[in-house]
Amino acid sequence: MSLALFFGVLVLLLVLTVPICVSFAFVTLLPSIVDASFPYTADAAVRSMVSGLNNFPLLAIPLFIIAGVIMAKGQISERLFNVFSYFVGNRTAGLPCAVTITCLFYGAISGSGPATTAAVGSMCIPLLTSVGYDLTFATALVAVSGSLGIIIPPSIPYIMYCNASGASISELFLAGFLPGVLIALCLMVYSYIYCKIHGEDKDKLNAKCMELRAKGLGTVLKEGFWALMSPVIILGGIYGGICSPTEAATISFYSLIVSLFIYRTIKIRDLPKIMLEGIHSYAPILIILSAAVAFARVITLMNVATIVSEAVLSAISSKVVILLLINVLLLFVGMIMDTGPAILVFTPVLLPVAEAIGVDPIHFGIIMCVNLAIGFVTPPMGANLFVASNLSKVSVFDIARKAVPFILAFLIALLLITFVPQISMFLLQ
Repeated sequence: MSLALFFGVLVLLLVLTVPICVSFAFVTLLPSIVDASFPYTADAAVRSMVSGLNNFPLLAIPLFIIAGVIMAKGQISERLFNVFSYFVGNRTAGLPCAVTITCLFYGAISGSGPATTAAVGSMCIPLLTSVGYDLTFATALVAVSGSLGIIIPPSIPYIMYCNASGASISELFLAGFLPGVLIALCLMVYSYIYCKIHGEDKDKLNAKCMELRAKGLGTVLKEGFWALMSPVIILGGIYGGICSPTEAATISFYSLIVSLFIYRTIKIRDLPKIMLEGIHSYAPILIILSAAVAFARVITLMNVATIVSEAVLSAISSKVVILLLINVLLLFVGMIMDTGPAILVFTPVLLPVAEAIGVDPIHFGIIMCVNLAIGFVTPPMGANLFVASNLSKVSVFDIARKAVPFILAFLIALLLITFVPQISMFLLQ
C-alpha cells in the first residue's frame, strides 16, 4: 500500500472531523483491507490497543489531570498570584508579569495548557481589568501564558511524547525547565514593552498593591506557602531522584490535602464531582492513546520512518533548513490538530529525521512540544483561546489578533530553543 494513500485517507478523515480515535483505527486496518497479505490484522490491532495501555508511566496522566482539577477548585492559583504580585506588582508591567509567573508555577503542577488558562484566567482577567488594563490584552496574556502549562514540567504532552518515542520521561522533564523559563521571560519582555507604550493606571495599580502590602509580607507568604510548596515537592522529588514522574503525580495529591484541610476551599462533598471531571478529561485521551499504539505499529511495519527520513535527507542536506521545515510543519499541525494526537502521529515519522541530522531525542521532544504549545493560541483549534474567550466573553479572533505579539515572542524563544540545544540539554549534563 502506498504511503500517499495511507496518509491521504488519514488527512481526509481528519478534515471531515471524524473523531481522532476512529480515524486512527480505520487507517490502522486500511493496509490489511487493501492487501490481505499485510501482517497486521484486526485481531492484532485490538491486542496492541489493549497491551499498549498496560504502561506504568501513562498512569501519571490521569493523576496530573485530577491534581489540576483539584488545584483549580482549591483556588491555589490565587495564592500564587498574590505572592508574586507582592514583589513585582508596583513595577511597570508588574501584574502582567505576575500572571505569566503564576502560569509558570501553576503549569509545574497541572501539566495542562487549558487547565492553567482556566485556573489563572478566572482570577487574573477580572483583576487586571479592574486596575485599568485592556480586557482583550489581559485575555490574550492569560491565553498565551497558559501554554506554559505544557512546557514547564510536569507536562502531559511530554509523557505522551516519551510513550511514542521511548525517551526518558525524567530526562525530558528535566530538559523542559529552562525552555519554559525562557519562554516566560520572552512573554514578560513583551508585556513590559506593551505597558511602556500604552501606559498604565498607576493610581489603581498603587491602590491594589497597597491593599496587598497592607497584609504584610508574613501574611502573604503564610497564605501562599502551601501553594508554593506544590511545585517544589513535585519537581524536587523528580529532579532529586527521590521519585519517578508517575510517583510524583501521586504526590501531587498533596494539593488535595492543602485544599481540604488548610485552605478549606474544597469540601468532602465536592470530591465525586472533581473525580468525575477528571475522568471526563482523561477518557478521550485514553481512547486516543490506545488507537495510536496500533497506528504506530502499522507505521513501523510500513517502514514509514525510514522512507520519510531517506526522502528528506536526499532532497535537503542542510540541518538548519530541515529544522526550520520541521518547525513550520509542526506549527501548522498545531493549528489544526490537538496536541496529543499530533505527538502520537508525527513523533514516529519526524524523530528519525531529527536523529539522522544529529538532534537528540530529548531536545527534539522539547522542540515538538513548544511548537504544539503555540497551537493552543492559534485558530482554528486554539484550545486556550476558547477557554479564555469563555472567561472574558471576548471573541476568539479578537483574542487571537491581540495575541500576535505574544506569539512572536514565543517564536523567538522557539528559534533559540531549536538552534541552541544547550538551553534544553544544560541540566542533563
